[in-house]
Parts: sequence; C-alpha cells; structure tokens
Amino acid sequence: MVEEHRIKQALLNYINPEATYKDIATVIAHYQNLQPLKDTYVFLDGSQKELLNLAGTIPVRYKGTVYNIPVCVWLMDTHPQHAPLCYVKPTPDMSIKVSKFVDQNGKIYLPYLHDWSQDTSELVGLIQVMIVTFGETPPVFAKSRNNDMPYPSNQYGMQGGASSYMHYNQPPYPIPGNFPAFPPYPPASTTSFPSYPTFPTPYPPYSVNPPVSAGTGTIKEEHIKESLLTAIEEKLMRKMNEDFQQNQAELETLKRTQDELKLGNTKLQTIFESLQKEKNDLEKNITVLKDKEQELDKAIERLSQQDSIDVDDAVTTTAPLYKQLLNAFAEEAALEDAIYYMGEALRCGVIDLEVFLRQVRTLSRKQFMLRALMQKCRQKAGLTSI
Repeated sequence: MVEEHRIKQALLNYINPEATYKDIATVIAHYQNLQPLKDTYVFLDGSQKELLNLAGTIPVRYKGTVYNIPVCVWLMDTHPQHAPLCYVKPTPDMSIKVSKFVDQNGKIYLPYLHDWSQDTSELVGLIQVMIVTFGETPPVFAKSRNNDMPYPSNQYGMQGGASSYMHYNQPPYPIPGNFPAFPPYPPASTTSFPSYPTFPTPYPPYSVNPPVSAGTGTIKEEHIKESLLTAIEEKLMRKMNEDFQQNQAELETLKRTQDELKLGNTKLQTIFESLQKEKNDLEKNITVLKDKEQELDKAIERLSQQDSIDVDDAVTTTAPLYKQLLNAFAEEAALEDAIYYMGEALRCGVIDLEVFLRQVRTLSRKQFMLRALMQKCRQKAGLTSI
C-alpha cells in the first residue's frame, strides 16, 4: 500500500494516472528488478520535466546463460498515449554495443516503440520484446585489457573478466546533458506530441521467429515463443476478464428485465382476473334486467286489458287523518302553482305590482297554514317529518 501510494503521488501530474499506474504495476509484478523512480529528465533545449521512470535490470538469456541487462524506461506524462523513452545504462565496466536497436548513447530503438499504440501497446510487452531482441543482439559488452568481447558480463566468469551485472543494485539516474538529442517536450496543455525520433538507420524486416543456427548457441525458438506466449496469455486473460465482466453486467441487466417482466405479468394477471369478475357481474346484472323487463312487459299488458280507473276514486285513504293530510298536500300544491302563474302574469303585464303583492301575500299565508297542518298530521300519524 505504501509503494502504491508513492507511485500514485508521483503520477499526479500525468494526464492518465490510473492507466499509467496499472501499466507500471503489471511490469513490477513480472519484473521485480525494475523499480519506479521519479526524477528530472533533461531535453535537448535544456528544458526539464519531472517524470517517472522504471530503472533496474531485465533478465536476458544469451547462449544458455541469463544476464541482467540494466535499462531505464522513461514514461511521458501523456502515457500511454505516447511511447516511452528507453535507454541501456551500462556500468563503468561495460561498453555499449551499437546496433540497429541501440545507438552510441544507449538509446533503444524497437519496432514496438515505433508502432506504439495506446490501445494495444503496454510496458510489459515492451520489456518482453527487449528481452527477446537483446537475447539475439546483446546491447553491451565487457571491457577487457586484451580485447573487447561483444558479450554481456557474467559473475560466473564469462570471457572478458569484467564485473557482473547479476548484482546491479544501483539503477542509473539521468544526468543533465547526458542524453541524446530529442525534440522539445511540449507543455502539458498541448494536444499534440512530437512524433518518435527517426531511427538512425532504417529497420530491416522484423521477424518474431529469427532463424536458428544449430550449434551456434544463440537464443532458441522456444525461448522466443515462451516470452511471446506469456505476453499473449496475459492479453488473452485480460480480454477474457473484460468480456466476462461485460457479459456478467449484461446478464444482470437481463435478469433485472426478467424480474420486471414477471412482476408486470403478475399485475396483468391480477387485472385480467378483476376484469373477468366484472364481466361475470355484468352478465348477471344483464340477466336480472332482462327478467325485470319481461315482468314489466307482462304488467303493462295486463293493465292495458283492464277497464279505465277514475283517479279520484282510485286514491283513497284508510283513516280520516290520512285523508286530511292528502287534502292539505293537494291544496298546498295548487297554491304553489297559483303563485307561479301570478308571477308569470306580472311578468307579462297582465296584472300590476300592487295586485300581485296582495294576492301573493294571501296565497302565501294559506300555503304556510297548510304546511303547518301537514307537519302536524305527519307527527300524529307517526310519519317522518319533512
């Protein structure tokens, strides 16, 4: 956690610190001799910038023996958008072996760097390409009094007698003015970045599987395959993990949709059952209404066959009190009609206002007395009061 915090603090001025940290963490997990350090990088124009680098050694198998080659990988603050700057940093007992991959200043040139892509390139792949390339073409050789052997030094006494790389514990640091010429580094706010410097000599066709000569002791094809298969395996595992997480998220979304559909189906089923019940009730009510309609038709037919009945004779009461109540009600209704027509007569100008007021006063007094009489009769008869 302390190391993680230190690295993330060093990446605060980087444009994409999360992706850069993830790339660094992958390299450290595979190559523990590489350690992240923050230092000042000096450009050709004298400008300086605080950048993070991976300094240390990488294991390179050459003629059956593993050598630790010291390198320094500088990460631009636009990483992983732009390729890092890579150097071989030999000890005082070593000399740089200039080739199409390394210049006299130790600057490393690789097709992997030249074709760097932020979507497909990564630091661990770069280190593995270095290991394969340096296994075929060593970037340094040991200094000797008699002759210079173009081989890395080894603590187990390889020819040349130079000091060993096996215990290289002091990773190289940049010294102002000790770097090859580079184009000026753009400010962080710019959106463009200078293209990678043109290589001193053109690249020959790059082959992942170089020809193997029997008995020469050079790196074997299975060594190259093992290194490349490791990188491919990691990419495939990461891709499978991303696909798994994506499929898992889609599966959870589909499961939520399924739950919602099941809940909606339950609600629709409840609504359907309610509608079915209402339909059954309506059918029962229709049946009842049809029966009542038939009864009314029969009653009308029966009444139409009977003789006419005098309304006055048909309305009879069972007691004098009820007869008095009926008569009062009829008279009160007649007075109500009389007052209405008196108003119509006044409106039409048939009578004047004085006659209207006098007649309405008389009729209203009678109406009041009749209503009081009806109220008293209903109380005597035990009926509900109006």
